[in-house]
Formats: sequence, structure tokens, C-alpha cells
Amino acid sequence: MYTTKIIKGTNDEANYIRKKLIEFNSKNVPNGIYEEINLCLKDDQEEIIAGLISVVCWNWMEIDILWVDDEHRGRGLGKRLLEEAEQIARAKNCTFLKLNTFSFQAPKFYKKYGYEVMAIIENAPLGNKHYYYKKCLN
Repeated sequence: MYTTKIIKGTNDEANYIRKKLIEFNSKNVPNGIYEEINLCLKDDQEEIIAGLISVVCWNWMEIDILWVDDEHRGRGLGKRLLEEAEQIARAKNCTFLKLNTFSFQAPKFYKKYGYEVMAIIENAPLGNKHYYYKKCLN
């Protein structure tokens, strides 16, 4: 018998674990793809004012983060990022996109652009809702 211990991992260790799971998945799902797609919008001073972090995985794109700086909201930047992500997803032969958001973030925004609620977790965080969305690409 051997001993083990649980420790808090580093970012490099987290990337190693992610890589190992991707390797395992690739052995079990034919035609597997895993590609990070990260987009930034910058202003004239080259400052990041909005961005989107996602991954194409098999036949879908999963949007992890879509963020727009407070001072630049309401100018269509989130829409531009979402449309670009959808265009990339189509080009990569994705059949759908999925994402999650909170009630204090942007559930109405995603619904406006054709995302449908798959699930809602109440009180996550307390007093709020955690939404899971999906948009089919036809």
C-alpha cells in the first residue's frame, strides 16, 4: 500500500490534469476535438474592454466567460463577441453552444440571442439563480 495526500494544485498542475483528461476522452470518443477559443476586444489604447473565453469540445462550443467592462456596456460589444463565437462554432462544425450565467449577470441577454434554458439552480449563490443555457446551430 502507498500513501497519498491531497494538496492545493498550481495552475501548471491543473493544466496537466486537464491535458490528461483530454487524452483519456480522445481515446474513448472518435473524432474528438478540444480547442480553446479566446476572444478580446481592445480600445484605441490597446486596453482590453471585453472578452470571451470558450472551448470547442467534440460537437459543441462551451462559453465559459463573456465579460464587458462596465464603462463599455450597452454598446453591442457582448453581442459582437457572441456572434463571433457562434460563427467560429459553425466553422468548427459545432451543432450547439452552451454556457451558464447568474440572475445578477445576463440571463435576459442570452435569451435575446436565442439561448434556451436547460436548467436553473435556485439559491446559487444564495438569493440568486444559476442558469444553464443551450443554443442549437441549425
